[in-house]
Order: sequence, then structure tokens, then C-alpha cells
Amino acid sequence: MTGQELHQLIVDKWGYSFDVQLRRVRNKIFLQVMWRYLEQASFPLSETEYLEHLNAISSYLQAWGSVNQVKEYIQTTKERPRLGKAVNIPIDLGDRTSEWILEE
Repeated sequence: MTGQELHQLIVDKWGYSFDVQLRRVRNKIFLQVMWRYLEQASFPLSETEYLEHLNAISSYLQAWGSVNQVKEYIQTTKERPRLGKAVNIPIDLGDRTSEWILEE
């Protein structure tokens, strides 16, 4: 999956170019679809910066083998990003969790 493909998946589902972030909560990683979106005047990134950010996120998803999980979750979820509430997509790293998450 490329950043452009991730962008299209998000726009096809929710109609806007929502921001995405990777978050670690305890020993789990989530892809969060945030409520801010590119089409807002106050969005902090340019279109080029936004697509570069999506490319970086996509490269992690590919490395983790999580592309299909994310696609399926986005396509089937009834949730939608709204002010103060992100859509949290759990990333199952399986046996490779210890490769990506260091204990504190």
C-alpha cells in the first residue's frame, strides 16, 4: 500500500482526507484516523507534506504486514472520526511484537 492508496481508502470511506497517526498504548500499536483533515483551512500540513506523511505510515504498515488488517477495518467499521474522537485501528503484530515494541 502506498500513501496515495491509503489516502484513497480514507476518502472513499469518509469523504475527507483525514490525518492518521501511529500511537503506542502499553504494548499495543494503533493506527488512529484523526478528526482533522487536509481540506480544513487550519490543517497544519500542505498536500505534499500530508502525502509524504501517509507514505511514511504506509511503509510501517507494510513492514508489519498489517496492510490487509487496516484495509478491512476501514472498509467495515461503522465508526467515523469526529471532533475529539479518533477511529482507533488495532495493529496486530503477532509474534513480531517484541521486534517493534521495547519495554520501558
